[in-house]
Amino acid sequence: MPNTKSQEKRDRQGIKRALKNKALKTRIKSNKKKLAVDVENKNIDAAGADLSLYFKSLDKAAKKSAISKNFVSNKKSKAAKLLNSLKQEK
Repeated sequence: MPNTKSQEKRDRQGIKRALKNKALKTRIKSNKKKLAVDVENKNIDAAGADLSLYFKSLDKAAKKSAISKNFVSNKKSKAAKLLNSLKQEK
Protein backbone atom coordinates (compact mmCIF):
# COMPACT_ATOMS: atom_id res chain seq x y z
CA MET A 1 0.00 0.00 0.00
CA PRO A 2 1.36 3.41 -0.91
CA ASN A 3 1.80 5.82 1.94
CA THR A 4 1.41 9.08 0.02
CA LYS A 5 -0.79 10.47 -2.72
CA SER A 6 2.23 10.97 -4.95
CA GLN A 7 3.11 7.30 -4.67
CA GLU A 8 -0.48 6.36 -5.56
CA LYS A 9 -0.20 8.49 -8.67
CA ARG A 10 3.17 6.96 -9.60
CA ASP A 11 1.63 3.51 -9.27
CA ARG A 12 -1.25 4.47 -11.59
CA GLN A 13 1.17 5.95 -14.11
CA GLY A 14 3.34 2.85 -13.98
CA ILE A 15 0.39 0.61 -14.78
CA LYS A 16 -0.58 2.77 -17.78
CA ARG A 17 2.99 2.83 -19.08
CA ALA A 18 3.36 -0.92 -18.69
CA LEU A 19 0.24 -1.47 -20.81
CA LYS A 20 1.50 0.88 -23.53
CA ASN A 21 4.93 -0.77 -23.54
CA LYS A 22 3.36 -4.22 -23.76
CA ALA A 23 1.29 -3.14 -26.76
CA LEU A 24 4.38 -1.78 -28.52
CA LYS A 25 6.36 -4.95 -27.84
CA THR A 26 3.49 -7.13 -29.04
CA ARG A 27 3.33 -5.16 -32.29
CA ILE A 28 7.07 -5.66 -32.77
CA LYS A 29 6.76 -9.40 -32.27
CA SER A 30 3.83 -9.75 -34.66
CA ASN A 31 5.62 -7.74 -37.35
CA LYS A 32 8.71 -9.92 -36.88
CA LYS A 33 6.61 -13.07 -37.33
CA LYS A 34 5.05 -11.70 -40.54
CA LEU A 35 8.53 -10.97 -41.88
CA ALA A 36 9.74 -14.46 -40.97
CA VAL A 37 6.77 -16.07 -42.76
CA ASP A 38 7.43 -14.05 -45.92
CA VAL A 39 11.12 -14.95 -45.87
CA GLU A 40 10.26 -18.60 -45.32
CA ASN A 41 7.89 -18.50 -48.31
CA LYS A 42 10.57 -16.62 -50.30
CA ASN A 43 8.22 -13.75 -51.10
CA ILE A 44 10.67 -10.86 -51.56
CA ASP A 45 8.13 -8.11 -52.26
CA ALA A 46 5.99 -8.83 -49.22
CA ALA A 47 9.10 -9.31 -47.08
CA GLY A 48 10.35 -5.86 -48.10
CA ALA A 49 7.04 -4.29 -47.10
CA ASP A 50 7.00 -6.19 -43.81
CA LEU A 51 10.60 -5.18 -43.15
CA SER A 52 9.66 -1.50 -43.32
CA LEU A 53 6.72 -2.09 -40.95
CA TYR A 54 9.03 -3.96 -38.58
CA PHE A 55 11.55 -1.10 -38.65
CA LYS A 56 8.77 1.41 -38.05
CA SER A 57 7.45 -0.45 -35.02
CA LEU A 58 10.98 -0.79 -33.60
CA ASP A 59 11.65 2.92 -34.04
CA LYS A 60 8.36 3.90 -32.42
CA ALA A 61 9.04 1.72 -29.40
CA ALA A 62 12.55 3.14 -29.04
CA LYS A 63 11.24 6.68 -29.32
CA LYS A 64 8.84 6.02 -26.46
CA SER A 65 11.61 4.32 -24.42
CA ALA A 66 9.84 0.97 -24.33
CA ILE A 67 13.03 -0.66 -25.66
CA SER A 68 16.63 0.51 -25.93
CA LYS A 69 18.30 1.90 -29.04
CA ASN A 70 20.91 -0.85 -28.99
CA PHE A 71 18.15 -3.47 -29.04
CA VAL A 72 16.63 -1.72 -32.05
CA SER A 73 19.88 -1.57 -33.98
CA ASN A 74 20.57 -5.25 -33.24
CA LYS A 75 17.12 -6.34 -34.44
CA LYS A 76 17.27 -4.13 -37.54
CA SER A 77 20.64 -5.56 -38.49
CA LYS A 78 19.46 -9.15 -38.13
CA ALA A 79 16.28 -8.50 -40.11
CA ALA A 80 18.18 -6.78 -42.92
CA LYS A 81 20.63 -9.68 -43.10
CA LEU A 82 17.71 -12.10 -43.29
CA LEU A 83 16.15 -10.24 -46.20
CA ASN A 84 19.50 -9.84 -47.97
CA SER A 85 20.15 -13.57 -47.67
CA LEU A 86 16.82 -14.16 -49.41
CA LYS A 87 17.83 -11.79 -52.22
CA GLN A 88 21.22 -13.52 -52.55
CA GLU A 89 19.55 -16.89 -53.12
CA LYS A 90 17.75 -15.67 -56.22
